Amino acid sequence: MLKDKVVLITGGTGSFGKKCVEMILKGHRPRKIIIFSRDELKQFDMAQQFPKETYPVRYFIGDIRDRERLKWAFQEVDYVIHAAAMKQVPASEYNPTESIKTNITGSENIVSMAAECGVKKVIALSTDKAVNPINLYGATKLCSEKLFIAANAFVGLKRCRFSVVRYGNVVGSRGSVIPFFLKKRSEGVLPVTHPDMTRFWISLSHGVAFVLQSLGMMRGGETFVPKIPSMKILDLAAYIGPECRTKIVGIRQGEKIHETLINQDEARNTIETGEYYIIKPDSRFFSPQIDETGFKPVAEDFEYNSKTNGQWVTKEQIEDMLTALPGN
Repeated sequence: MLKDKVVLITGGTGSFGKKCVEMILKGHRPRKIIIFSRDELKQFDMAQQFPKETYPVRYFIGDIRDRERLKWAFQEVDYVIHAAAMKQVPASEYNPTESIKTNITGSENIVSMAAECGVKKVIALSTDKAVNPINLYGATKLCSEKLFIAANAFVGLKRCRFSVVRYGNVVGSRGSVIPFFLKKRSEGVLPVTHPDMTRFWISLSHGVAFVLQSLGMMRGGETFVPKIPSMKILDLAAYIGPECRTKIVGIRQGEKIHETLINQDEARNTIETGEYYIIKPDSRFFSPQIDETGFKPVAEDFEYNSKTNGQWVTKEQIEDMLTALPGN
């Protein structure tokens, strides 16, 4: 699908963007990949790994808050993978207007400019924190999801289509708990916020592969959710630092004990196959609909929750994840 196409990745200098570029270059033959981000140093560093003299990768300084800059960047782009966001829960709680400007206004700008510039498909990355949100980050990502799904109704006869991928914590991503535990391990004490806390986990390569797969399947308006394992944070601490003691420090502002990827209200529109779920748009105005061959509807009372998930990360899987992290 990506052969001879132009792909733009917002927030492309992050861990997702780097892995996405690597996998697109390895498995596809794109005409060009555009990295759109606002940090020139990260772009410089990334260009050492993917120099434009060797790879069809170009680097575009810009902010998704800036509509005019997006308009320039989106010229002749076929597909957009939207990964840019303010992602840290405490930072969003302390800087709410900045989170709103990036995660909501930025998403609105992407929708408008993609439709105006003739982009064929846009797929946006979301999070389990967008489901029944209790923090601002989750609330802004819920708004972002709604913007991308609803965009399919108002673009009319324009060819652009919009969908969402929603998944849980990415193993080893910047600012996540695994790098934090690895850093604190040398101190002999691992801080845990709550002894019962659980989270969904997905490897970076799995997340990227699922986004690319969803980009190929999407028809517009779907929310794609992979079937991924859960883990108790206390067990994770024991795997990473078996010689360390744990210290319960209390739940942080805006934090849940368990996360949800699909709630019961979404179940009536959810279908599943062996490896993933699709939440169909709750509207009659979106067409064409995705081919449901091989899918089945979930139960009416279904909820995909990290506490009740039937799939759990094993110690061996954690060891494999840690081995795969850069520097290990």
